[in-house]
Amino acid sequence: MGRSLEGQHALVTGGGSGIGLASARALAADGARVTLVGRNEEKLAAAAADFPADALVDVHAADVADESQVEAAVRAADGRAALTIAVANAGTGDIAPLVATDSERWRSVLATNLDGCMYTFKHAARVIGRAGGGAMCAISSIAGLRTHRFMHAYGVSKAGIDMLVRGAADELGVAGIRVNSVCPGLVDTDIAQGLFGTEDVLEDYLACMPLGRTGVVEDIAQAVRFLCGPESSWMTGVNLPVDGGHHLRRGPNYDTFSKAMFGEDITAGRFDSLE
Repeated sequence: MGRSLEGQHALVTGGGSGIGLASARALAADGARVTLVGRNEEKLAAAAADFPADALVDVHAADVADESQVEAAVRAADGRAALTIAVANAGTGDIAPLVATDSERWRSVLATNLDGCMYTFKHAARVIGRAGGGAMCAISSIAGLRTHRFMHAYGVSKAGIDMLVRGAADELGVAGIRVNSVCPGLVDTDIAQGLFGTEDVLEDYLACMPLGRTGVVEDIAQAVRFLCGPESSWMTGVNLPVDGGHHLRRGPNYDTFSKAMFGEDITAGRFDSLE
């Protein structure tokens, strides 16, 4: 019996590690050719070398915050084989009280997360449309659905991704392109190690999850695989929470982080120490 993604070609940004790499592996395991995109070519090459021998894996170094680099990555991937799937996963985060968030940090998060997703969708849609249609999927976050105090730039970027997904789905359906997002909760990745290593923050997360456990990258990868595969062929414009039910409750308490970085005065609402 053939694999259901045979003949498909997926581009995955942030594909060198974490959710991006796990998603690429899930797509490749079902027969898709994959192109891993990320800023570090050596990291991408090491990730690609660890795929099964029969997998078709290419790499392309690019910074998703730079539109010209995203366009070049899409063109290079499509030049190897017609692109039919795009996963906009590359992302970064930041934590700071609103009154202590400077413009450089704000723009850096939005440039990678939201601008990078838009550039990926924009250029991938052009070639996927010419191929007769396909699927695009973004990695959003529970932070786009529920407030996360002190994570303003990150939360705004992820909420923006979810709206971008809905708008793109409405616009691109006529071209046979489905567009969805996955909204992970707390997942065990390198970028989240600070959360896993702070006991009271981790306990607060778990208290907000009906299923009572944090996620692993494969939980998200399987949702990506589903939204990019034939089983979801009548689904578009969906922002799918994969978070142990966290979206049913409230955002986490990050007071510990903010106190350590910015002092107790800010978390208590006192701003007299700020210049």
